[in-house]
Amino acid sequence: MNEKKKGGLAGLLTSDRWANVTVSVLAVVLMLLTSSVILLLMGKNPLVAFRSFLQGCGFWPKANYGGGVGMLSDFFDYLNILAPMLLAALAFIVAFKTGLFNIGISGQMLLSGFLATALVGYLKDLSPWLAKPLVLVIGVAAGGLLGALIGWLKYRFNIHEVVSTIMVNYIISYTTGFFINTRYVDMLTRSSRICTPASRLTFTKVEIGGVRCNVPLGILIALAAAFLVKFIFDKTVFGFELKAVGTSRKCARYIGINVRRSIVLSMALSGVFAGLAGVTYYLGYTNTMVPKTLPGMGYDSIAVALLGNSSPLGAIFASMIVTIFQSGANYMSSSVGVAKEIASLITGILLLFAACGEFMKILGQRKIEKEEDKKIAALQAARSREHSGKGGGLS
Repeated sequence: MNEKKKGGLAGLLTSDRWANVTVSVLAVVLMLLTSSVILLLMGKNPLVAFRSFLQGCGFWPKANYGGGVGMLSDFFDYLNILAPMLLAALAFIVAFKTGLFNIGISGQMLLSGFLATALVGYLKDLSPWLAKPLVLVIGVAAGGLLGALIGWLKYRFNIHEVVSTIMVNYIISYTTGFFINTRYVDMLTRSSRICTPASRLTFTKVEIGGVRCNVPLGILIALAAAFLVKFIFDKTVFGFELKAVGTSRKCARYIGINVRRSIVLSMALSGVFAGLAGVTYYLGYTNTMVPKTLPGMGYDSIAVALLGNSSPLGAIFASMIVTIFQSGANYMSSSVGVAKEIASLITGILLLFAACGEFMKILGQRKIEKEEDKKIAALQAARSREHSGKGGGLS
């Protein structure tokens, strides 16, 4: 059947052009419905809860604001956490398109953030024009080298990247925790000391429209990175080779692609974006590190990537949706009266439905096939009746 004649949800799920968009939208709708049922069982109004998420992110005005802050302040805080989320999702997408599963994004973020903080974040004599670029360079170098190490272990010793990244995550978590507790700890908060304003990737207390805002430099980096990844995979030989390796390593090797090189470079590039996510998170959004604690954003980014169908541009919109629940969790908790962990529950539900994307497409294809079978059966029955009528007339 011609694809143009396929209508309804099943047609959209099986369309080459609209299938990925339909799956993402359907995943969000199913998440909202499921979350609404959970909130109703808790005795809360789902509409009020979802509105409070938007209010906490600056997409909906609150009933009142404190002195010097406003709706724009909340929106810039939302952008501040959106930047590392998008970069972390891009890190996962780069590896995933090469057939690799980088579950070590959290560790790569932590290592990059720690090294940038320790080497640059506490230097008081550096100017912002030097400190901020150095932070980015350290993030790129640390994340890239760690990612390359994972790729090298993959091709040299055939150690699965999931196993190696999980182990490396533990090593980084406890090693950085040791140094924070022994050298960089704030005795009052028991987390690391805050960085100097010159090294932070967020311009704090910038007055815009009469309110104070924390303007993130990372959001520009994240958006530029998303278009860069799209360009690499759509327009370059390097990107084609990575996708070929991800589709079939045997075929890629047969046509002359250096599979080992592609694996290492893919994990290195994935680590670069994870490193940028780390510095924009630790030296932008939080400005401190809790010892022996991996950032949950590294795992949330998997949900973002899957929801965005492993597309760099899709990841922009997916990260916006997921970050709404992460950034607005505190306000939702205080205004609705439920634990802020409900935001993580909603993210998990979203991940579950996003992971069912292929199953949704299969269901759509089955429905279309059943409709076609019914039409064929009806057509055959009509022809049979027509022949029976002609036969009766002749007799």
